[in-house]
Amino acid sequence: MNELNCPKCQGDLQQVVYANVEVERCVECKGIWFDSLEAQELKEIEGSETVDVGEPETGSKFNEVGDINCPKCRTKMTKMVELNQPHIWYEKCPVCYGIWFDAGEFKDYKEENFMDAVKGLFGKERR
Repeated sequence: MNELNCPKCQGDLQQVVYANVEVERCVECKGIWFDSLEAQELKEIEGSETVDVGEPETGSKFNEVGDINCPKCRTKMTKMVELNQPHIWYEKCPVCYGIWFDAGEFKDYKEENFMDAVKGLFGKERR
């Protein structure tokens, strides 16, 4: 596999495996790259939030870096908002369908609750 770099901070991406699902995590900002459907697969596996070791404050800072290229195919990624949790901003590749979560976002993605609706009402709009 070619060496991958973080689309947000250019740090090295390191392989992390949980329940036979391999993702790549930035050694610097702790954002996570998920190949197509890996995030959805891991969301259903108990304890998989442990792959997200980053601080949500760091992830929030990197939300401002929105125009990024896919670390796999170098295509400009599309800015997305999670439908049921609109405070979660992520990027998706229109070619390989991989997605990028900033630090802390995967843990949040796994935990849907009433507060997500409240956050959605008061969150700012993604540009």
